[in-house]
Amino acid sequence: MELIIEKIFNKSKSKIYLLDILIVAAIYYIPTFSHLLSLPLYYVEPMRLALVVSILFTNRTNAYLIALTLPAFSYIISSHPVLIKTMLISSELLLNVFLFYYLKDRLANATLVFVISIIAAKLYYYVVKFFMLYFAALQGSLVSTPIMIQVAMLTVFSAFFYFLYKKENL
Repeated sequence: MELIIEKIFNKSKSKIYLLDILIVAAIYYIPTFSHLLSLPLYYVEPMRLALVVSILFTNRTNAYLIALTLPAFSYIISSHPVLIKTMLISSELLLNVFLFYYLKDRLANATLVFVISIIAAKLYYYVVKFFMLYFAALQGSLVSTPIMIQVAMLTVFSAFFYFLYKKENL
């Protein structure tokens, strides 16, 4: 019994569990804060931020879990975004994680891999969204967050990754 308790609550897993709880709580409250502050907080890409934190401070399995479940959790709690867009966002985040870990083993520069994985996942998202809009499976505009804000967020995430990835993985 002690061994089971020790395995469940070891320092590494406790860190992952705590981080997951904080990420889910943050995502849960983003719409509330957005309405209270009258600011479009989705511009800072909270789900991608959660994914970046997960990649930096937890493990591959947890990053996949976050990518798969955060959009679904957001949909279940707030019915936002619509189900088909929820599935698109989840697949984009899963692709982001896959590409990061796949390319990380093949290229020396982890920050470059990080940037490539985000850009490739975003390209996938916009191509699929274009066809969803074209075939009327989804309504709205192709680009809801201005491209310049996305470039700025990519820069911020990349800097964040650059400075923290080295420290976490030495």
